[in-house]
Amino acid sequence: MVWLRRTTHYLFIVVVAVSSTLLTINAGDYIFYTDWAWTSFVVFSVSQSTMLVVGAIYYMLFTGVPGTATYYATIMTIYTWVAKGAWFALGYPYDFIVTPVWIPSAMLLDLTYWATRRNKHAAIIIGGTLVGLSLPIFNMINLLLVRDPLEMAFKYPRPTLPPYMTPIEPQVGKFYNSPVALGSGAGAVLSVPIAALGAKLNTWTYRWMAA
Repeated sequence: MVWLRRTTHYLFIVVVAVSSTLLTINAGDYIFYTDWAWTSFVVFSVSQSTMLVVGAIYYMLFTGVPGTATYYATIMTIYTWVAKGAWFALGYPYDFIVTPVWIPSAMLLDLTYWATRRNKHAAIIIGGTLVGLSLPIFNMINLLLVRDPLEMAFKYPRPTLPPYMTPIEPQVGKFYNSPVALGSGAGAVLSVPIAALGAKLNTWTYRWMAA
């Protein structure tokens, strides 16, 4: 049954990594950023931090080796960059999809697991918090390095975009002044229970395979 258990684990890892890529494609393009302004940045940051932490901690606890979370984040990054090629083939610029900076946050999760001598609960609480706090900061730096999203949205409108979703001038600061702070706060709170879910999924898989 060892081969079946390992196959199930790796299948789950691939599914989560592919799902994170699809989530990035749907929530990380310039149209989404432009329509919803900085509100989308908060949604994007929370979705990406929770998606990262659930798969990374699952994979890390499965192997028990610090560094596995960074390896997992690297897989997610490679998948997303490859998927960007589909948009490039349609005539869009290659940076039309914003690839999140997962790897530094995953490194913090690995570092927590290593520093606490492979303590699962510390990885969930401390590591999950660090992922939620750091990912919006790294993503904002990433956004500042790419071309203006509003200009790109008007120049390359999505073919399937309905008329009522035509890009509009973003109302930055209308509801709050710091999307990074809000994204980090919400991400830090939500990443901890999601990390616990990833750890629990690891336990459930073992129990199911042992039955």
